[in-house]
Amino acid sequence: QVQLVESGGGLVQAGGSLRLSCAASGRTFSSYAMGWFRQAPGKEREFVAAISWSGGNTYYADSVKGRFTISRDNAKNTVYLQMNSLKPEDTAVYFCAAAPSNLFGIARYVPSAYDYWGQGTQVTVSS
Repeated sequence: QVQLVESGGGLVQAGGSLRLSCAASGRTFSSYAMGWFRQAPGKEREFVAAISWSGGNTYYADSVKGRFTISRDNAKNTVYLQMNSLKPEDTAVYFCAAAPSNLFGIARYVPSAYDYWGQGTQVTVSS
């Protein structure tokens, strides 16, 4: 069992930056692949970024590539999402998620492949 708690959301102007954190409980955090997803009002939850258990491989949605960076600190049981050059269309509730093993191919982009989810943190980008 893994419990995830996100933090770091807030209100920021377009062009600004935020850093989201996701703290995980459990001794086996380092064996979990981690992902960030987001959901805007009236829209489906969409993939943002993912990172392998070792941190050696990262994956991004085209819409955030070059602006967002996912990282993890296994010693602190924490995964991060650094968001730069934010745009109004980035406004959403951001969720972190954990999968008990590395995901391959299309699975890493699909919410149903992840077993554990945080409660979400709101990110609002004003124009």
